[in-house]
This record gives sequence, structure tokens and C-alpha cells, in this order.
Amino acid sequence: MHFNEAVDYLLSLGHETLTIKLGLRNTELLLNALDNPERSFPSIQIAGTNGKGSVATMLDSICRAAGIKSGLYTSPHLVSITERIKVSGVPVTPEDFAACATVVRDVSEQLVHEKQFETVPTFFEQVTAITLLAFRNARIELAILETGMGGRLDSTTAANARMVAITPVAMDHEEYLGDTLASIASEKAAIIRPGVTAVLAKQQPEAMAVLLRRCEYTGVVPIFDDAARTVEGNTDDGKFCVTFETHDDRYEHVRLGLRGRHQIDNAAVAIRLAEAIRLHGFEIPNAAIVAGIEAADHAGRLEMLYRFLLDGAHNPAGCEALRSYLEEFARRPLTLVFGAMRDKQLDRIGEILFPTADVLILTEVNNPRSASTEMLKGVADRFARGTVIETRSSAEALEVATQKTIPEGLICIAGSLYLIGEMRPSILNMCSEKTI
Repeated sequence: MHFNEAVDYLLSLGHETLTIKLGLRNTELLLNALDNPERSFPSIQIAGTNGKGSVATMLDSICRAAGIKSGLYTSPHLVSITERIKVSGVPVTPEDFAACATVVRDVSEQLVHEKQFETVPTFFEQVTAITLLAFRNARIELAILETGMGGRLDSTTAANARMVAITPVAMDHEEYLGDTLASIASEKAAIIRPGVTAVLAKQQPEAMAVLLRRCEYTGVVPIFDDAARTVEGNTDDGKFCVTFETHDDRYEHVRLGLRGRHQIDNAAVAIRLAEAIRLHGFEIPNAAIVAGIEAADHAGRLEMLYRFLLDGAHNPAGCEALRSYLEEFARRPLTLVFGAMRDKQLDRIGEILFPTADVLILTEVNNPRSASTEMLKGVADRFARGTVIETRSSAEALEVATQKTIPEGLICIAGSLYLIGEMRPSILNMCSEKTI
């Protein structure tokens, strides 16, 4: 398959969330038929509700600063599916992606023919296999795998990572993971297996109790995020300078590359993970940890592009972090462009975010799970304090936002990473052409 054919094939398997099939059997059979590429390198698996992508990005940046050839697997992508698979910080080429996708498709169909599968593996199962195959082909030294959903039955768990981390657990994906914090934490805690090195971020007490019980059951002594933080200042757009002191070391005057006060905690978890990697034979100097955190870049997460702020906040905890950032750093007037999936906690998200906006522009995402503007308008009627405008597409929303916001104001786009993915290319073009 050529690249476009590979993408079309994967998309034909159905939307990655709507057609998700939680369980490891398919992925394990598929990896076994591919001669287990995941055994060619050690892996770190990062689960959690919020922050796992940022922690993974920081850790990858640290590894590269230390001269470790790393592979980074994240989801979802914003524009191109190749963004999910990075080797030494660079997305795999379309040609390499297509070559691996072809192998995975052919093996999947052969397994169906042999009646080991009833049907071919799902989108996420195949993309996970493509990733691990690409990593083996690239001869990486260490894989960093962001869990897609949960942990116990997520495809990334089939990689049998030697090191794991769990970032803060909060309510999200309740239809798959359970409707209590404890049940969600239990799904994520399952990545803690006998013999692994486990790093635990600060948690709500209910979630931490579940994680600790899992550690006790598996005989794992957890590494906690116990780093002391001394905030020494920040830039006008919310990048903090912090000194971290862990049980093992001290990292002075670290200028975080990612915006937001919540990234201080994510950086502390990344530091503890980097220290844990040393226990597995990797050399990571202090200077590399500092340099990696300072150089970390994560598109679509409090990303500032001229007068646009892009943040894929899509659950209450993520929206709380975004609201805190806006209250502390946002220029005024503030226009909020919002589109989200209908299965999210829209009332709670609206209660958190909508009052912050002087102008609220509601839109629909080009996604089968998208909430309609009518649905969002019902939420806005209860919580918005400023002007509310309904649009039918992200393109229309962007046009209205630029018209309604004076040059000194800020346009924030939030609610879904899928919305960010739709709008980001147009915003980049506007920035390059200076039409904003």
C-alpha cells in the first residue's frame, strides 16, 4: 500500500473510539505473528487521565537530550497519522508508515483466514502493531508508549513494558472504564505488574488507595512523585521556572517548555521517570533532564500561535487546568471556540469553561461522535456569561472568531483534540501569511 491507501484502509476499520475493542488477545496474537517486535527494546508505558501525553513528551525530550534513541507513541494525532509514531523526535515517514501498515494488514488478514481472528483487528490495535514494528525497524533503544484508554485492556499493555507511570486519574471515558473514580483507577492500575518499576503521580485519595492496593498485590514498591517544587517565576504567557528537588537529586532553574501551572506536576513526574530509567542501565545526566524539559513541545496543548491558544481540554480535569491558565494569563477580550464529543461531561465542562469567555463560539467537529451545536447551546444557555454564537463548521467558527476578536484579544480553541486538528493547519497558514 501507498501511504494514502494505508490511511484509507485503517479508517475503513471504523472510528478508533466508536469501534474500540478493549482486550489484549488480538494485539498479542498479532504481535506474535509479527515475531514480537516489542521484545526488541525496553518500553515505558504511561497511563492516566490527564497529563500522560505531556509526561510522555517531556520524557522523550529528556531521552533525546541524553543521546538515547527513543520511540514515542501517542494518540490521537492532530493532522497526520504519522504524528503518533516518532523516532528521535521525528514522525515516521509516510513511506515507512505505509510499509509497516501493509505488513500488519497482510498478517491480520492471514490470521482471519486461519480463523485465529473472527475479524481483522481494530484501528487502534493495528496502529499499535504498526508502531512497534516501526520501532523495531528503526532500531530504537527505548519506547515510550502513551496508553490509549484505561490500561488493563489497552493495546499498549501487550508490549509488557518494564517501566510504567500513572499520571493523575480523573473521570473520563466512563462508558468504558466505569462510573466511579475507583473503577477508573483500577483499570489504569492494572499496568502495574510483578517486576515492573512504577512511578505514581500525585492522586486524589480514592485513586491513590486503588493504586497502592495494586502495588501491594503485585509486590511492586512504587516510586512516588515526592519532588519539592520551588517556583521562581514565569513568563507572561505562562511558562514557569522551577527548581525541583527529589530524593535523589536537585534540578535548578528549570524553564518549562510547556505552558501552564499544571505542567509543573507533569515535569516532576517526568523527572522521577527519568531517574527510574537510570535503574535500567540508561545514562541520563542531570543536564539532560533539565534540557529535555526545557525543550519539550506538545502541539495542541496550551499551544500559542500568535493570538490563538490551542488546548485539547476535553474532560473536567483538563478544563479546570485550562480555566486556571486563562484566569491567570489570558489577554482580554477572550473568545472561546468550543466543540466537543457528545459523550463527554458537557454540563460540567460548560460550567467550568463557558463563564470565562467574553464571546463563546460553538461549533461541530467533523467526527461521528461530535456534539451538535443545539446540544452545546443548551449548555451555553445555562453557563455562558458573554455573547454566544452558533456555527456549523470549524472553518466558519474560525472566520467568525477572527472577525469578532480585536487584535489585542485572545482566541482560545478547546473542547476536543479533533477540533484542534481541524483548525490548526488553517491557523498556521494564517500566521505565515500574517492575515490575522
